[in-house]
Amino acid sequence: MRIYRLRTNHIENPLGFELDRLSLSWVTEAAGSTSRFQTEAQVQVSLDEDFHHIIFDSGKMQNIDSLAYTPKIDLNPRTRYYWHVTVWGDGGDEVTSDTAWFETAKMDEPWQGQWITPDLAKDIHPLIRKTFCLPEDVVSARLYICGLGLYEVEINGNKVGNEYFTPGFNAYEFWLQYQSYDITDLVMNGINSVGIMFGNGWYKGRFGFDGGHYELYGDQFAAIGEIVATLKDGTTVVIGTDLGWKCAPSPITFSGIYDGEIYDANKEFESWTTPEFDDLNWKPVRSIEVETERLQARLSLPVKIKEERKPLKIIHTPAGETILDIGQNMTGWVRFINRAKKGQRLILEYGEILQDGNFYRDNLRTAKAEYIFISDGKERVVQPYFTFYGFRYVKLTGFERDLDINDFTGCVIYSDIEETGKIETSNLLVNQLFKNALWGQKGNFLDVPTDCPQRDERMGWTGDAQIFASTACYNMYSPVFYNKFMVDLHEEQKRINGSVPFMVPTIKPEGDIGFVTGNGSSAWGDAATVIPWMLYLHYGDKELLRKQFDTMKDWVDYIKKEDDESGAKRLWQTGFHFGDWLALDGDDPSGLTGATDPYYIASAYYCYSVQLTAKAAKVLGKMNLAEEYSVLADEIRQAILREYFTPEGRCAIDTQTALIVALYMDLIPEQYRPRLIEDLRVKLRNNKIHLQTGFVGTPYFCNVLSENGSSDYAYTLLLNDDYPSWLYAIKLGATTVWERWNSVLPDESISGTGMNSLNHYAYGSVVEWMYRYMCGINPAEDSPGFKKIILKPQPYGKLTYAKASMHSASGYIESSWEIKKDGVLSFKFTIPFNTSADLLLPDALVEKVTVDGTCLLRSIVTATQVGESVKCELASGTYVFEYMPNKDYLLTYSSYNSIGELLNTEETRAIFSGIFPEIANSKFRVYRHSKNTVRELATFPIVSHFVTPERLDELDRKLSNVSWDNAIVMAPVK
Repeated sequence: MRIYRLRTNHIENPLGFELDRLSLSWVTEAAGSTSRFQTEAQVQVSLDEDFHHIIFDSGKMQNIDSLAYTPKIDLNPRTRYYWHVTVWGDGGDEVTSDTAWFETAKMDEPWQGQWITPDLAKDIHPLIRKTFCLPEDVVSARLYICGLGLYEVEINGNKVGNEYFTPGFNAYEFWLQYQSYDITDLVMNGINSVGIMFGNGWYKGRFGFDGGHYELYGDQFAAIGEIVATLKDGTTVVIGTDLGWKCAPSPITFSGIYDGEIYDANKEFESWTTPEFDDLNWKPVRSIEVETERLQARLSLPVKIKEERKPLKIIHTPAGETILDIGQNMTGWVRFINRAKKGQRLILEYGEILQDGNFYRDNLRTAKAEYIFISDGKERVVQPYFTFYGFRYVKLTGFERDLDINDFTGCVIYSDIEETGKIETSNLLVNQLFKNALWGQKGNFLDVPTDCPQRDERMGWTGDAQIFASTACYNMYSPVFYNKFMVDLHEEQKRINGSVPFMVPTIKPEGDIGFVTGNGSSAWGDAATVIPWMLYLHYGDKELLRKQFDTMKDWVDYIKKEDDESGAKRLWQTGFHFGDWLALDGDDPSGLTGATDPYYIASAYYCYSVQLTAKAAKVLGKMNLAEEYSVLADEIRQAILREYFTPEGRCAIDTQTALIVALYMDLIPEQYRPRLIEDLRVKLRNNKIHLQTGFVGTPYFCNVLSENGSSDYAYTLLLNDDYPSWLYAIKLGATTVWERWNSVLPDESISGTGMNSLNHYAYGSVVEWMYRYMCGINPAEDSPGFKKIILKPQPYGKLTYAKASMHSASGYIESSWEIKKDGVLSFKFTIPFNTSADLLLPDALVEKVTVDGTCLLRSIVTATQVGESVKCELASGTYVFEYMPNKDYLLTYSSYNSIGELLNTEETRAIFSGIFPEIANSKFRVYRHSKNTVRELATFPIVSHFVTPERLDELDRKLSNVSWDNAIVMAPVK
């Protein structure tokens, strides 16, 4: 056995984070051991690495939870604690982990440093510095610091830390987070120097709607900090920010989140953060009033350069431009080697797409998204300090035309979150869709879960955040990231009577700019309930749920108050709601909210959020509240039935989304479910098995279909590659998920500029369905954090294999299936140590299933026949099941496939073109992407006389030999 991934409050070895609650977690792996379950465990916490000064010892206990164990310790400020865990297994094994640590921040200690600001004009980017002396017997040193807007620190010429955009983006008016750094290796005996540089950032730069506004949170640069050096005798020396610091203008002459940065290397002060620098001509700083009470130890994970990418190529466009193609829509910047002459201006402009082969960025709206570097003639490595870009292409101006591509590197930045999940299938386009959703998450998880990283927006829209939350938790280890967001959300809630803003942190621009300044929309505000519940399901940390319970409760109480004040109908029929945002079924093609009644969606989410809050209350032992909210949910459900459903179960709102939310959110009696799922199937058939949904309907669509016996429809939606579909974008070269289903048109022209992001992860929420249903990995509500796994894979013959794997909070999980050429289904599952799984094998008979080559009836795996499926109870381990299913999973093409599908692969296109050359000919281009089947063309004018029974039979005979495997997909027909 081995123990790994030791985390404190879900962070490995955290330094200076807020530790208002202490939660220790770890993962145990069997690693060849015969043990499958933990029988006992012991946690020890010490003040030293050798555990000579143990301050907490749990003792050897049976009920220690590896997902979230809370030792009772009174923590001291600025103290490092060491801990390890010993685990005993049921096979007699015993293993002790390596040592982990956590270090507290200042906690309640008063600040000796004071807030200072440069004595310069407020629009001048400053440098501030101080020289200080340390004695010879320093054994450790820490820096505690906060700066406004953004800041970076150097000590003795070296950057402190490896993160960017400190102090982060949060609700500055309510709280400010400071960072803690171990600077022991940066300071030296005797004279030292520290310097801080600043950028506008979100705090005082241009940000917000309608072009944004400056100084949303403040109009002055400011900093507070302390260097605390600990000496051999245990005493400390504190160097704080005070009026002894000096300031001067920075070589950064402009910075902004939207517009980029200008850096004039000729204005640098060489070696300005070294002790040798002479700051005699620098100006003094002055004090500034900032509420020190707002300072809090950090919650934000550091934003880092997580990956680096070399450009694919240099493009010389028809317009005479020089463009770098990074090959991936990403968030960050390009680092380059300066080889320009003194005074030469180098300009990098960032964009997501080319148009007519030329550089394009009109969809960024007012965001300039550029970096200007004025060369000092020295060869050096250059990158921005206080801005980032969403881009794939970079237009270069001022550089020599004969460039060395190796001089450029794409730096991918996002919060320091570990990738945990991976999906692979037999379909290359589906694999790219998974990658696109993951890249969308990377690009938008920059301290705040933003909607997009490129245009003049980049805000924490609550709707996008909750829609994608479960997918995010499968893909990446997200509890810390979302917890910080939820803290901001609750701080906003407190000021608006429990409502939730449309985006968090709330942007407070001057003047009235319409609905975007408001709060309280369904689906958006329900981030208050959905995100905490998803975090609990994925990570099993009850204390984290407890911390966020008031957020859930305040939101549903707010809606109930709105309901009560409007007549207590137990419906939500007041206020503004975004509805099924960007759905395609509205009467007005330019409309944004779709055809589903926004008040129906609001009432549905009202019920859903109350249900989640009741569940959370029960988990936390708040039984009176659980009962109260359960009764309220039933009242809302009954009101929805009276208002929106006939006694026979027909939904009065005739949209895909209306049916989806009714089924997903459990709004209807069980006897209505068959009627509604069939109505949804009919609607899909009427739409040629294509979605018409927006931000509300889309995330749940495939889940609802698969949960209700219609995975064939879900797979068809997934594999459609014409508009509107997920793969439509893939075939047009997308490397991230788009905001709109047709953000780019088939001719590769962008469909509009007003609201058109090419990196918008919301529709990437289909990846949750890929984990949960395609591959079948589900956390159990009664044993969250994947302590118990519900395995319900649903293979389908349009793929020959699918595999999902993830490093869950409980350990490594794998679920894969394959349809072999002889029709046999083969499954492989890996179940982590100290967990169990309930497996449902579809279309199986117990006597025909083998597990690792042994008949299931004779194996140690417990199995029972449940209808047409086999249910197995699995303990930790790796298993391979194989059997011939009760139905044929090998699908072949036929005349019942759409024209678009038959023209999509080399084999089927060749067969179709040979039998129906008249239709395949460009003369009949209108039919070449048709969603209609070949047989349906028999009723079409112009071509119907070509579609004879004899030809259809010949087509079926030849297509019956072509299976739905990973055929060679053709390029889209232009």
